[in-house]
Amino acid sequence: MENKGIENYGWSAAWEKRWSEEQLGLESKRPARIIADHGHMQRLITADGECWGKVSGKLRHDSLETGLAPAVGDWVAVAGEQGEEVIIHHVLSRQSRVSRQAAGPVTKEQLIAANVDALLIVAALNHDFNLRRLERYVLMAWNGGVRPVIVLSKSDLCDDVQGRIREVEGIAPGVEVLAISAIEGQGKEMLETYLKPGATVALTGSSGSGKSTLVNWMMGKDVQITQSVREGDSRGRHTTTHREMFVLPQGAVLIDTPGMRELHLWDEGEEGLSQAFGEIEELSGACRFMDCSHTKEEGCAVKEAIANGELDEKRLNNFLKMQKEMQYQRRKEEVASRKRTASSKPVKTRKAKHAHRAKDWEQD
Repeated sequence: MENKGIENYGWSAAWEKRWSEEQLGLESKRPARIIADHGHMQRLITADGECWGKVSGKLRHDSLETGLAPAVGDWVAVAGEQGEEVIIHHVLSRQSRVSRQAAGPVTKEQLIAANVDALLIVAALNHDFNLRRLERYVLMAWNGGVRPVIVLSKSDLCDDVQGRIREVEGIAPGVEVLAISAIEGQGKEMLETYLKPGATVALTGSSGSGKSTLVNWMMGKDVQITQSVREGDSRGRHTTTHREMFVLPQGAVLIDTPGMRELHLWDEGEEGLSQAFGEIEELSGACRFMDCSHTKEEGCAVKEAIANGELDEKRLNNFLKMQKEMQYQRRKEEVASRKRTASSKPVKTRKAKHAHRAKDWEQD
């Protein structure tokens, strides 16, 4: 199979093997990767080049059941002639994903990017710098099986860069922290260690953190529109309006995503929480009670660490807040899942919309 067109976008022997393993009924299809999402239409790359496509009716129905529609970074099976709009029939099993709880009252996972090796979490060293927000982004990465890397942008605006780096390292044990300045051209060589050929990296962060400037810097040309932030609070406006993938000169592919005002976490189990707050998990092993809530119990090793100055109380409070948030979200998802299961029963087992109740029949 000749796939030079998609090898530039991360196609490899491993994905070739996965394609073969999931080839059930896909003999007439060809592999493609979603490189941009424009809502009802997706832009894809195939062995023959770029094309537009849309999801098949069956896959769209299945996506409604699972809550996960194909996203940028997904490898998919498509049908259709070159030069025509293709139909997406199947999504290959994802090796990782970046997702969050979708906005709104409905409990639903929103997939931001798929098959990502490293998530570059961009935070500007200006008035909008926020450690608690960074903790949430790190947890989002670990939850999806993605390696987080914290990129402190606009270092030229900060008088104590090393102090900020130490603060971030304190809330993200084991996560590499890079300080860069695209304006002054500092730190690019550190970023490039994650931009090896075949790798997929994604950018995320708050609006105004400098993601679009960073994309242009890594690309070596202007591919994204940039805007200045408000001087009063260092907040920015959304300049990236949709998710899009770029092939970098270094050989990696980069997924840029719109800035986030709020990040509601999607729970994938306790593993991500344990990785993001490793020191709290380690301290918990020394608590007197196995189910210690780290709030008011006697013999709590976590509270003792705070009293001794070994742990920041704000970090514990954020840990407890996110733990509670994910537990609540998990319960809501269980309810939503039961409702989806009930609504997908065979038609013959459903009660007719205008069926008579028993007492109605008795009155006839």
